[in-house]
Amino acid sequence: MSTPEPPTFTHLDDAGNARMVDVTLKQPTVRSATARAFVRCAPDVVSALRDGSVPKGDVLAVARIAGIQAAKRTPELLPLAHVIGVHGAAVDLAVEDDGVAIEATVRTADRTGVEMEALTAVSVAGLAVVDMVKGLDKGTSIENVRIVTKTGGKSGDWHRPGES
Repeated sequence: MSTPEPPTFTHLDDAGNARMVDVTLKQPTVRSATARAFVRCAPDVVSALRDGSVPKGDVLAVARIAGIQAAKRTPELLPLAHVIGVHGAAVDLAVEDDGVAIEATVRTADRTGVEMEALTAVSVAGLAVVDMVKGLDKGTSIENVRIVTKTGGKSGDWHRPGES
């Protein structure tokens, strides 16, 4: 019986130092990723969101723009993320009975995927919601940040089981 090879870590060089993966030789392809998150809020915050009475203004509009901007700035926040063309970014928010559901889809035609951009978009959109409602509910929390689907690239398409 042979000994299994140790795992190869793409973001470490031979000396174990962090490095950015070289994608120079990869061909650009169309890629997309969708992420989701949830901002759990108190019932009075949900009521204020529904009737537009949050003192700071239009929470969903601010969060949508914050998420789109965040997708475009991901490499500034994540040191090993590649600077890529974000060719499309949509951030959707929906007020539910116990908070705000957030979904972001990011698209590119580049050499690497946009999963980090989608995750950053929903995370920052969630932070914007928290910032806008913190005066009403200091216990607001961001939960269940995750990728639900990605398409394109060498590894192909992937969909999180149980999510549509």
